[in-house]
This record gives sequence, C-alpha cells and structure tokens, in this order.
Amino acid sequence: MQQQTLTPSPKSLALAVALATIASISFGQSAEAQLYSAPPEKHGYGVGTASTQGSAQLPLWEVGVFGTGLMQQAYPGSSQQVNRALVLPFFIYRGQYLRADRGSVGVRAIKTDTMEVDVGVSGAFGSSSNDIEARNGMPDLGTLVEFGPRVKWNLGSGPGNGRWRAELALRGVFDLTDSLKDKGISLEPELIFERSTGNGIRYSTSFGLVLGDERLADTFYGVAPAYATASRPAYKAQSGLIMSRLSLNLSQSLTPNLRIFGFARLTSVGGAANSASPLVRQDMGSTVGFGLLYTLARSDARATD
Repeated sequence: MQQQTLTPSPKSLALAVALATIASISFGQSAEAQLYSAPPEKHGYGVGTASTQGSAQLPLWEVGVFGTGLMQQAYPGSSQQVNRALVLPFFIYRGQYLRADRGSVGVRAIKTDTMEVDVGVSGAFGSSSNDIEARNGMPDLGTLVEFGPRVKWNLGSGPGNGRWRAELALRGVFDLTDSLKDKGISLEPELIFERSTGNGIRYSTSFGLVLGDERLADTFYGVAPAYATASRPAYKAQSGLIMSRLSLNLSQSLTPNLRIFGFARLTSVGGAANSASPLVRQDMGSTVGFGLLYTLARSDARATD
C-alpha cells in the first residue's frame, strides 16, 4: 500500500474554518461539556450534551484552536493512503436556534426529548490525481462540502449509562475547488452509541452507510472515455451504495481547557454499487488520527438548552 504526504492547496484551505468547527466537534468534544454537564443518568438527549439539565450550564460560545494528524484512504476503494497535518481554529455557538455545535452548523428547526432536526454540514479535503496511481491523468478529487437537513432520534439508554442515537442526513455535495459545482446528493443513515465517564473520558462508536446518486458516484468511480487506458477501461458509475463505515472516537480532558482526542474509521466498498469500477483497487480502507484541542476563551453566558 502506497502512502503520500499531501499539502492542501490554497483553495482547499478556504474550507478550513468551516471544517475546523465540524472536526473539533466530531473528534474532540469541548472540555466544558465534561465539566459542566449533568451526571449521565440525568441526561436527556445524548451524553454530556443537549439535555435541559446539562447543556443549560454549557457556555453559549467557545473559541479555540486544534491540531490533528491523520492517515486516510485517498478515496473509498483506493489502495493508497494519504497523510495530513492541520492546525486550525474552531468556534462553537449554542444558541436556541442558531447552532455551530455537534456537527450542526446553521438552524436547528425542531428539538424534542426524542427527536431533533437541524442543518448538518461536513467536508473532506481533496487529493491531486497525480499522487494517486489509479487516477493518474484524470481530474483531481476536489475539496467537497456537504450541506443539508439531518434528523436525529434518541433511542434511549445503553450499557454504562450510555445513549443510543440514530441519524439520517440528506445532503447536497459541492466541489469547493470548482466554483461549488454540484456533485450530487448523498443519503447517510447512521446508528451511534456514545458514553461519557466520570473522569472526563468520552467515546462513541457508530455504523453507517453512504448512498449517492449517479453524479456523486461518478465523482469517485466514473472513468470517461477520454481518460480510459489499457489498464483503466471506461466506466459509467451507477447510483446506490457507495460505502459502509464503522467509526470510533475517543477523547480525554487533560485540563479545563485542553483535550486530547483520537479517531479511527474502517470503510468497505464490498457489495457497493460501483465495486466493479477500475478505480476500486481494494474493498477495505481505514483512517486513523489524533490531536489536541485547546479552548482559548468562552462566554460567561450559558446556553439555554
């Protein structure tokens, strides 16, 4: 398996602040959530967050910086890994309706004890096709940003006072490095278990699927006749399952302002709609990383929910 060390292009860095908020929330939950949240048995929605008793004591906003290093698969089905190292700012805002927290950036439309509807955002840095043997000579994989509604259901308690949650996100996918060109639509169902311990450790594990329309599938797996070679025949991508994935996130409070986090993801394109594409070189792939998150400032005002 080959590895490359890639440096994001200036256009890719245009997404940095947005991705910083998302990544800091996903990979390293704020230390304040551990210091001020209610005990696990009193939590309503989630663990360490978003309950009436617990999140009412969280700061309304937080700002800081985080650094992360990771090794990831170039794209689902690739036989190559790419290495990245990033240091970025983050911003968290826990307004009643306007939110930048827990992977949600935008408007939280509905929230009850069992369900929440918001606007979710995620993103992924692109890669140069010159660095990926299977895609050599083809257009680069651009920096993608996804935007759209997400429904979250609280499924109740689990082992060790943990919580089960289901999510369903429907998102449009756009290429930030190509004038926000529409790359299709994704549908992402996911089942999540998360738990916080009394000594500041937080972990979560999840299993999910990523399904996409023909345009999104073509972004990763289509080979236009102009880019066909003897070892890479032309291929027209199909809509359907793009990949399945299993994720693990772990974080630990070191001080009131400093938190360490790690994450791992295992993906599979086995049985996916485009597993026959010549760009699929192996079924399984992985991403692993770690980092530090430091809170520089937080508000005295507290979130109301």
